[in-house]
Amino acid sequence: MDALSSLMDGFGTALTPRGLLWAAVGVLLGTAIGVLPGIGPAMAVALLLPVTYGLDPTGAFIMFAGIYYGAMFGGSTTSILLNTPGESAAVVAAMEGNPMAKAGRGAQALAAAAIGHFAGGMIGTILLVVLAPTVADLAVDIGAPDYFAIMVLAFIAVTSVLGSSRVRGLASLLIGLTIGLVGLDQMTGQQRLTFGTLQLADGVDVVIVAVGLFAIGEALWVAAHLRRTGAEAIPVGRPWLGRADVRRSWKSWLRGPLIGFPFGAIPAGGAEIPTFLSYVTEKRLSKHKEEWGKGAIEGVAGPESASSASAAGTLVSMLTLGLPTTAVAAVMLAAFQQYGIQPGPLLFAREPDLVWGLIASLFVGMVLLLALNLPLAPLWAKLLRIPRPYLYAGILFFAAVGAYAVGGESVDLVILLVIGLLGFGMRRYGLPVLPAVIGVILGPAAEQQLRRALQISDGGVGGLVNTPFSVTVYVLVLLIVAWPLIRRVLPRRRSAEAETGGGARSRDEAGSSDGAGSRDGAGSSDGGEPR
Repeated sequence: MDALSSLMDGFGTALTPRGLLWAAVGVLLGTAIGVLPGIGPAMAVALLLPVTYGLDPTGAFIMFAGIYYGAMFGGSTTSILLNTPGESAAVVAAMEGNPMAKAGRGAQALAAAAIGHFAGGMIGTILLVVLAPTVADLAVDIGAPDYFAIMVLAFIAVTSVLGSSRVRGLASLLIGLTIGLVGLDQMTGQQRLTFGTLQLADGVDVVIVAVGLFAIGEALWVAAHLRRTGAEAIPVGRPWLGRADVRRSWKSWLRGPLIGFPFGAIPAGGAEIPTFLSYVTEKRLSKHKEEWGKGAIEGVAGPESASSASAAGTLVSMLTLGLPTTAVAAVMLAAFQQYGIQPGPLLFAREPDLVWGLIASLFVGMVLLLALNLPLAPLWAKLLRIPRPYLYAGILFFAAVGAYAVGGESVDLVILLVIGLLGFGMRRYGLPVLPAVIGVILGPAAEQQLRRALQISDGGVGGLVNTPFSVTVYVLVLLIVAWPLIRRVLPRRRSAEAETGGGARSRDEAGSSDGAGSRDGAGSSDGGEPR
């Protein structure tokens, strides 16, 4: 009941004319940028982060909520119409959505995706309202060793899930942790990795890191692989669904959040895993298996609902524990820090108006997303025809303006370019970007919690594992690290058992075939064909 009354107060903030205005602007901007090829929600939020500097914190985060969900819907639009996912979570939408569009059912695919985002976001946000205060109350009792263990879990889980190999994930995390070390030591005041430059004494701003790695790195990467002829978007009319489509989709819309929300709330890499799990689940439960791969509407409805619910789940760990589990959550955490607000267990007590206004704006943003984007889908399809050289030149311009707006220092532009080149190199060698961003944000906090835990235990390493909670978390870390080894051993045992059983079966079959052959041979010799 306390959560419900607080949510009503949040609606009082979100439903004001200014709150509705910022939510609508966020949805429109997020969709317009997210719908462009190669630009995902994280890049959209990073690009638009400087736009919110002139707003009060509540208005800024209401706008961020609209940008978040709008950019996610835009990413699915790009996947369906161009077969070009703006982010990894939108890959699944292209698997069935693009064949639907090529078959002349692009309008139905966009409608299934939009309603899926609405249903998943609504259900996920309801679960956020129910669970977030409880998680925050439990997190109040968490000490420094427990916090450090949770951050280690976030580091290991994200680097293990993302990227083509764990080594690349750990290398990306190491890059982020190194950037996070730049500046003054919070406890001793000693300069670290500043190279004698006074402007680096405060460290590298997280916004510059996020914009550099996402926007500049992506723009340079696309420019290096730019083709002269861009892909043509499939024309689409106004999205609508018939009764048969609704009958096939409604169960998928409801199943998606059950898969997406738990994966979003834990540090497991965001919406990539739940969207694929939802796709596999819908394929197994479908009564129209012959359509899969050719444009099954359930393959769009379920994964998109799971993706939207996963976005709501990421806010649970971000708001209550200060842990970003996705790139967008990492950028939003950077935005919180820009306003001098530290997400964590005390956020609900210290900033109730901000938190509940943000949560209420998620409901408002979902309604606006559905009301605005269904009629505007043909307009978004036309945006896809912007030539890519113009598009990425504009991205570089806005990224530079946003980075300069952070501190008003020309050295920030140099840092932005250096980090952008670093982001280009990471893409060139297959290093995922998210572990680096999370390393920059959580690295200083993890170092601080580690020092606190060691101070409490007088330097004893045992102080890091002196609570049941921390021991449990480290067991999970060991399982994540050891799982690939366990998975390699299991198939060997199964194959050995199969070979043993197969060998026995082959000997039996050989014996039976020999017997059958001798009988057949006898029969043919006794009563052979006349010569």
